[in-house]
Amino acid sequence: MRLYVEVARRTFARVATYRSATVAGVFTNTVFGFLSAYVLLAVYRERDSVGGFDSKDAITFTFVTQGLLAVLGLFGEVDLAQRITSGDIAVDFQRPYDQQAWWLAARFGKAAYYSVFRGIPPFLAGAVVFDLRLPAAADVVPFFATVLVAITVAFGWSYLLQLSAFWLLDVRGPVQLGWLVAHFLSGMYIPIVFFPGWLESTARLLPFASMVQAPIEVWLGKHRGVDLAIALAGQVAWAIVLAVAGRWLMSRAEQRVVVQGG
Repeated sequence: MRLYVEVARRTFARVATYRSATVAGVFTNTVFGFLSAYVLLAVYRERDSVGGFDSKDAITFTFVTQGLLAVLGLFGEVDLAQRITSGDIAVDFQRPYDQQAWWLAARFGKAAYYSVFRGIPPFLAGAVVFDLRLPAAADVVPFFATVLVAITVAFGWSYLLQLSAFWLLDVRGPVQLGWLVAHFLSGMYIPIVFFPGWLESTARLLPFASMVQAPIEVWLGKHRGVDLAIALAGQVAWAIVLAVAGRWLMSRAEQRVVVQGG
């Protein structure tokens, strides 16, 4: 465990050196937050509520989402895939640590940095212009718990996509397509309560709603008591399923390591 804590700590320190990238990311997230907010406000000119969300819920959802994007790692990382295609993964297999745990620790190191330096600024910028909803005291701890599980779920999806590099020479297509589906069904573009009933139900059955929709609904106080327990259990279930799938796929890949270049 000490090794993985150190991996997370060093990843935090490494990411913190890219200050210009952080500033650019905050600017981009903030701009997209305002664009999405005004589009949603146009929708609420025609109605007072959509899927149980009023305009304040929807605008808050937008800015919390923009703050969570980098935290959750929803931009399609390919660090592992690059090590696979270069053949460096063969060296990693000789090292005495668990591959999946190593990359998960690195993900949490990045999340710790981004939660402060890219998560808070877009929300504060939105709060200057709009009346955003803050979580009730009873929702703060559940929110952070759901975010931690959401990071694990998003990592599990990313891990599976990147492992396709063992069988494909170029993983950019699968990674981009996989994340496009995840973005749409997670609530990253718009809350999934805006979807038709059948599509919202489908999205909630898949792992993607556990990444964005579920944590922010907890922030907004939509899940409490038994409903909160069910939402969190669904997240944990998907985190376990994706983790098991990742371990199985990695074990298959280890049996047929092929250096594809480098």
